[in-house]
Amino acid sequence: MAPSIIDLQLTQLATGGRKSPAIVAGDDSGDLEDVRLLDAYENSEDVEQGMRRVQVGVTGMTCAACSNSVEAALTSVNGVFRASVALLQNKADVVFDPRLVKDEDIKNAIEDAGFEAEILPEPSATGTKPNGTLLGQFSIGGMTCAACVNSVEGILRDLPGVKRAVVALATSLGEVEYDPTVISKDDIVNAIEDAGFEAALVQSSEQDKIVLGVAGVYSEMDVQVLGDILSNIKGVRQFNFDWITRELEVLFDPEVVNSRSLVDGIDGGSNGRFNLRVANPYTRMTSRDVEEASKMFRLFLSSLFLSVPVFLIRVVCPHIPLIYSLLLWRCGPFQMGDWLKWALVSVVQFVVGKRFYVAAARALRNGSTNMDVLVALGTSASYFYSVYALLYGAVTGFWSPTYFETSAMLITFVLLGKYLECLAKGKTSDAIKKLVELAPATATLLIKEKDGRYIGEREIDALLVHPGDALKVVPGAKVPVDGIVVWGSSYVNESMVTGESIPVSKEVSSSVIGGTINQHGVLHIQATKVGSDTVLSQIISLVETAQMSKAPIQKFADFIASIFVPTVVALALLTLLGWYIAGAIGAYPDEWLPENGNHFVFALMFSIAVVVIACPCALGLATPTAVMVATGVGANHGVLIKGGDALERAQKVKYVIFDKTGTLTQGKASVTTAKIFTGMDRGEFLTLVASAEASSEHPLAKAIVAYARHFHFFDDSATKDSLNNSGWLLDVSDFSALPGRGVQCITNGKKILVGNRKLMTESEIKIPDNVENFVVELEESAKTGILVAYDGSLIGALGVADPLKREAAVVIEGLGKMGVVPIMVTGDNWRTARAVGKEVGIQDVRAEVMPAGKADVIRSLQKNGCTVAMVGDGINDSPALAASDVGMAIGAGTDIAIEAADYVLMRNNLEDVITAIDLSRKTFARIRLNYIFAMAYNVVAIPIAAGVFFPSLGVQLPPWAAGACMALSSVSVVCSSLLLRRYKKPRLTTLLEITVE
Repeated sequence: MAPSIIDLQLTQLATGGRKSPAIVAGDDSGDLEDVRLLDAYENSEDVEQGMRRVQVGVTGMTCAACSNSVEAALTSVNGVFRASVALLQNKADVVFDPRLVKDEDIKNAIEDAGFEAEILPEPSATGTKPNGTLLGQFSIGGMTCAACVNSVEGILRDLPGVKRAVVALATSLGEVEYDPTVISKDDIVNAIEDAGFEAALVQSSEQDKIVLGVAGVYSEMDVQVLGDILSNIKGVRQFNFDWITRELEVLFDPEVVNSRSLVDGIDGGSNGRFNLRVANPYTRMTSRDVEEASKMFRLFLSSLFLSVPVFLIRVVCPHIPLIYSLLLWRCGPFQMGDWLKWALVSVVQFVVGKRFYVAAARALRNGSTNMDVLVALGTSASYFYSVYALLYGAVTGFWSPTYFETSAMLITFVLLGKYLECLAKGKTSDAIKKLVELAPATATLLIKEKDGRYIGEREIDALLVHPGDALKVVPGAKVPVDGIVVWGSSYVNESMVTGESIPVSKEVSSSVIGGTINQHGVLHIQATKVGSDTVLSQIISLVETAQMSKAPIQKFADFIASIFVPTVVALALLTLLGWYIAGAIGAYPDEWLPENGNHFVFALMFSIAVVVIACPCALGLATPTAVMVATGVGANHGVLIKGGDALERAQKVKYVIFDKTGTLTQGKASVTTAKIFTGMDRGEFLTLVASAEASSEHPLAKAIVAYARHFHFFDDSATKDSLNNSGWLLDVSDFSALPGRGVQCITNGKKILVGNRKLMTESEIKIPDNVENFVVELEESAKTGILVAYDGSLIGALGVADPLKREAAVVIEGLGKMGVVPIMVTGDNWRTARAVGKEVGIQDVRAEVMPAGKADVIRSLQKNGCTVAMVGDGINDSPALAASDVGMAIGAGTDIAIEAADYVLMRNNLEDVITAIDLSRKTFARIRLNYIFAMAYNVVAIPIAAGVFFPSLGVQLPPWAAGACMALSSVSVVCSSLLLRRYKKPRLTTLLEITVE
């Protein structure tokens, strides 16, 4: 089916593209429920406002030199802000200005560099609304004159979120530019109808894409039926059916029709004739990898099938008289055996081996060199010399030996190596495949009437779930998307996402994560986040982005790759000249020469061996394969790593700085003591304090409000009205939270202060000795003392305790055993901080430090060149996380966005800090081992191939054997990286040398 396009006549918007949601760091009062886990990571990549980001699939890259060529081609395009190319994933990540560059320009730039390119779709089936403006076209009925037009325009322009509105009387159309995050199309339609006119949305400038696998299409007639159905669905702009993949790609206007309505429309229009399923972008990418491996395997089999007879003709047939006599039979100028070898090897060289010539030509055209250049050079030298030897023999009658089998076997072994490399590289991305498999294929949608009553249920594709949908999850089934429980109770196993092994209780209003398993009761959930907004999708995106990033150590490999091939070619020429000249002057005996051979042939075989044994691929694969495996292993253990650079820095960590509240402690503060120093009633005192703290989001504030509510609920003197918040909390005004000090507000015309000594001192509130002694006593017992002043005088104090996490002490001791120095930095007072430090085993304690001051502590440690890690809860620790070399956000689990963290520890468990550092150390030990092997291989193999040891040991490596060594070298590096999949978290008992009896 040729693409069918429905024209969209709308004014071009001068928007700056998609803008990431802003995240305010260091603010405790923000509601972070709707903030995406990865938004901050995208922001940290300096994607400026107005820039757009796309991922491009690149086909044809074989080594680091190829990826460097693609990167150079992209960065040379005017308007491209940044480009990063990942060899293993065959993908490019491009950030560009959409006002200067289009998607097609990026694709063309890659194709001009000699590679195939495809713009990859967003990993979302339902699409997400952009934060820019949309242009909507509305039909407006009932207008009769210019006054009507002015009336409608005036109404539209006064609507919040509407930027511009133009109404045309002649066409009865209105064009409205609006912000979809402020006002919806339905609100605009309702506003027009409220003014007495009829209205409906015709189309908008928004566009989304869905790819559907279609079963039941067998002929052009079926395709025509499919096209007719789509043409009649309002909102469909363009569609294209691919006969090879049996996939239907549809571009549609999500403001007019959503993806589920589109699928239902096709299903209903065909009366169930076509079976539709939504193609998962990640699954499609995986199938491409499988297809690449299959293609390589077919090439290898073809080459092997043609090369084995050539090898047999040379090695086995001379020992079988009958067959050998047939091969010696002269047919024209050549023997039958020569004709057969020439014909078979020509197919191997130019048909099966075409990919090497194409890739080599592409590299040379871009001014770079790669492994394909070496393979094409080595095999061509062997092939064309053999052809020359045949023709020379036919003309002169002097028959030199031919080496057709060298060329054929070389290509065969290189293809075998490439196939094994494809298989091994596929294993490195198993983590993403496993994460993708966590998401269920289908979901049970509850159908309800307008009054909210459920009248039935139907099974739909999980990728067609929309926010607000009511879904049913039975015991043993997977939760389809992120949502909130609206009915039922159960236990849900979240270990596959968060790494927390204990099932979590879920009741009404509890949040659930897509991909987790419901274990017991039936749950009805309301979908809140779907598509790319779900936690699972964000984890996949984070792991994928991390695997595409380059570790700084890889720059070394890129540099070596850029000079490697020219150096090898120069060495091969030196080998050729050296052996040829040495033979010509009689430096070695003629007995060394092959039968019927000469000095040139002897030298050429050494030279070809040098060309084909050298392997730049092993160097190029050493780092990215290890980083891929490590990020996947980390994700399986609940440790999300944001790239190779983070891995590299973490393995050098010398100091780990811990925040106290919520990091070393459980973050579940509770009031243990409340003392009043005036004649005020206890209930009145707690009401005052709770009223002041009710507007604060600080954990201590919540603990105080909970304590006061508990008191009023159970106290005998509590009135009936006091059971409600509105009944017992006082009205306050001029509330302000003072970071590092406390809160202040006014009630009944009098100021309330709730906070620490610093707040009281700044407000000139005198602290009596008996109050000071009480607070000191609290602090020495590792509790936080909170002072309360009302109307200029101190009236009471509260003691708040936040118990330590049970694993805190052993983790601190374990870090010491690993050679890492733990430091606690907190805004709490010195006495409480020292008490907590002593209990947990931290010697270096910094107290009374403001949030910004934590960053200063980190910088002071960095002055000595030490690598500093910061572990915080990701909310008020953002400045310190940004300042540290390695930021670790702990307990980020589901809905907290971390602006500057390099590691996201999904579980609220300090043991993962040890896991993160240990995994990075093991990974870089493996990378160093890979480099040592890759370098040692080339340092040892090239001299052997050049014949350095031939005079003394008689060791000569045939070119085909050299090709086999080269092919297996890159495979062995990938297999070395795959050993990281066997990584096990360090056991604290082993780390602390504890014997468990």
